[in-house]
Amino acid sequence: MKRSDYISWDQYFMGVASLSALRSKDPNTQVGACIINTDKRIIGIGYNGLPQQLSDDEFPWTKDGDLQDTKYPYVVHAEANAILNATQSIKNGVCYVTLFPCHECTKLLIQSGIKELVYQENKYENTPSNVAAMRMLNAAGVKIRQFHLGQIEIKP
Repeated sequence: MKRSDYISWDQYFMGVASLSALRSKDPNTQVGACIINTDKRIIGIGYNGLPQQLSDDEFPWTKDGDLQDTKYPYVVHAEANAILNATQSIKNGVCYVTLFPCHECTKLLIQSGIKELVYQENKYENTPSNVAAMRMLNAAGVKIRQFHLGQIEIKP
């Protein structure tokens, strides 16, 4: 008889996104993304961080101040990195992401052909960026659902 306490596909892929987020050097917000194809195969993962040629020690990680003195103009978001790291077309794929995407990442996901977005938290709900992202996702017919990873025990 097979075991019955295995994790679901959603737990698995959101778990990969959550693990990817742990690679982020951002002291405030760590985000991870995992993109899968229609065969439930991981085709792209990413986390929020600086472009690969830039030093994490030479650019700011602060949230406040003049734009050029903050992290915002330099950090590549997890969703964008997952798209850039994809090993094949993500058309008709599903993006699992630990934080609901901003309007800029939403445009990239829609343009790349993502058909479903599964997110863990939405701490920027009802902000202008979030409202715009939601409007675009709905207009593009992208399925949106929230999934809470919950507690997963890893045992041998």
